[in-house]
Formats: sequence, structure tokens, C-alpha cells
Amino acid sequence: MLAEATGWPIFSSGKLFRELEQEDTPVARKLKQENEAGFLSPHWFAMYLYLKSLFSIPEGADAIFDGFNRKIPEAELIINSLRWLERSFSIIHIVISDEEVHRRIEGRRHVEGRADDHAVTERLKEYAEHTEPAIELFRSAGVLIEIDGEREREAIAADIKKALSIA
Repeated sequence: MLAEATGWPIFSSGKLFRELEQEDTPVARKLKQENEAGFLSPHWFAMYLYLKSLFSIPEGADAIFDGFNRKIPEAELIINSLRWLERSFSIIHIVISDEEVHRRIEGRRHVEGRADDHAVTERLKEYAEHTEPAIELFRSAGVLIEIDGEREREAIAADIKKALSIA
């Protein structure tokens, strides 16, 4: 919804990883195996995709990065790279309970049927171990915006636009 309202391109780590998984290579098979087990990808691989995407954005253009900041080294690189490029940025954290995660994944399973939908418990463990500390790093850096995600999509989108001062 944010991309529709702003025209900003979306760079989604999940989408990029799923595209790579379709290739017939040892890397693709390893990525698929780990994704289906519910594990986060290695931070260096996610950061390769992030930097490749970041460097493709023209000067002065804005973009949405989805899912690239799930581990401490990723968060550090995002902060350092964007500050080095002198680009302003915000990290949006849409906060939902574990119960809501389970409910949404169950709904997605019936629509998309992604290979990793069965691994939600492992994903939540990965979140607690890796992503929560990364969120704290963004909070300490003063770039974190938290949004209540347990509402309708339209209300969440409105809060994000308000937080980013987008009409």
C-alpha cells in the first residue's frame, strides 16, 4: 500500500531469495532447504542482495526495503551504508503478537501456500534470537518507527504514512 501511494519501488529480500531458489544451482538448493526449514538466510547473503539493490537506486530516489534487517550485522550495515551515502531513512517495525503471526500465516497458507509456511514456530525462534536485537539497534540509532500491526491494513497504512509525513 505504501508503494502504491508513493510510487517507490520495493526491494523484498524474501522475493529475491525465492527467485534465487528457482535456479538449478547448489546455492539455490541450499537456500531452499534452509528457507523451508524456517531459518533466516546468512546475513552476508541478505546483505549482498541489499547492497545490490541499494546501489541500483538513482540519487535522490526513495525505495522500500522489506526484510533486509533481521540480524545485527544486517542492521549495522544498513545504518552504516545509508549514513555513509547521506540518505535519510526510517525503519518501520509493524508490531504483532505471536498469535497474530500464526493466524496470518495460516491464512496465507490457504492463499499462497509458500513452502516455508509450516515453519512458523522456527521462524518465531529466529525472530527472538536475531531480529529483536536488531530492532533494539535501530531503536538506539533513533531510526525506528513502531506501528501497531494488529488492525486492518488500511489503518496500518495510514499510520505509516503519518509517521513518514506522506500525504
